[in-house]
Amino acid sequence: MSDLIDILDKNKVPKHVAVIMDGNGRWAKERGQNRLEGHAMGVDSVRATLKAARELGVSYLTLYAFSTENWSRPKEEVDGLMDLLVHSITNELDELNENGVRLTAIGDIDGLPEKCSLSLKNAIKDTAKNKQITLVLALNYSSKWEITKAIQEISNDVSNNKLLASEITDSLVNSYLSTKEIPDPELLIRTSGEHRISNFLLWQIAYTEFYFTDVHWPDFRRDDFLEAILDYQKRERRFGKVSEQLITDK
Repeated sequence: MSDLIDILDKNKVPKHVAVIMDGNGRWAKERGQNRLEGHAMGVDSVRATLKAARELGVSYLTLYAFSTENWSRPKEEVDGLMDLLVHSITNELDELNENGVRLTAIGDIDGLPEKCSLSLKNAIKDTAKNKQITLVLALNYSSKWEITKAIQEISNDVSNNKLLASEITDSLVNSYLSTKEIPDPELLIRTSGEHRISNFLLWQIAYTEFYFTDVHWPDFRRDDFLEAILDYQKRERRFGKVSEQLITDK
């Protein structure tokens, strides 16, 4: 059987793919294991997905790693996740640099435990010059938090006469978001059979294609990612137009 990557159209690879990594806890529960075991196994899926994205030529890969709502989980799980984050970033740093991966993050990074925040910021600094692919970690992130923060900053600038209300446009709002230097995702993948967005990139996914799979995140591998890309390439992206207009525009 031929490799899935040989079937894909290299000219229609999404520039930015976002992933809601769901199912770590369910994966562990099905095996009678602690939820943290599922999170630990999920690190292998991150590695496999990043490698596949880099191989295919994706420019940005955004992973929803920890939401603001996740703080409400049991303390043992949250503490374990934070430790896993520090451990993973430290262990993967050399490999990220070897493979040209630039690491960045969106979310309230300063709201993370100090050790996590410092580890993340150091890794972002150490990989800043890499250019092959950008790995974006959404940590302590919530789209409602991001949009609210942008509204507050815009309001302050209007109040301080730095900005006129009439100057507020889609583009201007974009410039106040944490993703201001990142293109909107063309494809959003969610694993583990859930069909919801969970407060993730609500502004940015206005015209994003969605792909849902029943595969739990710890089992998600290269071929699963490539199947999502193949499904994406079968879609007709009209952006409010009709099919005939797309033909005319070509």
